[in-house]
Amino acid sequence: EVQLVESGGGLVQAGGSLRLSCALSGFTSNEEAIGWFRQAPGKEREGVSCISKIDGTTYYADSVKGRFIISSDNARNTVYLQMNSLKPEDTAVYYCAAGASSMSPFTTTFAVVFHGLFFGSWGQGTQVTVSS
Repeated sequence: EVQLVESGGGLVQAGGSLRLSCALSGFTSNEEAIGWFRQAPGKEREGVSCISKIDGTTYYADSVKGRFIISSDNARNTVYLQMNSLKPEDTAVYYCAAGASSMSPFTTTFAVVFHGLFFGSWGQGTQVTVSS
């Protein structure tokens, strides 16, 4: 199963920016996309953005459109999430995850469906805190 390690979180003021990184290893052709998710205390894990490893198509949650940008540097096996114009409601633990059209590539029983894909291989998360 693909290994994912997030970094780049921190504490910023509203209106500021952060760039999250997701380092990938053990990636196979079974994984079709990489996504960014977030989870605030007491809330469900929700999809933020994802990028197809097949054709580069990107998707964004309405709450972050125009503010966040997902990108991939395949040579460095890294996916980024550039977060601009941050708001206090963006505060959460951010996770990157690998997605596929079915659960067959994943060993975990926990998955989140986002844009028709199953995301079931997760990093450890990185905390993003936005102060008002």
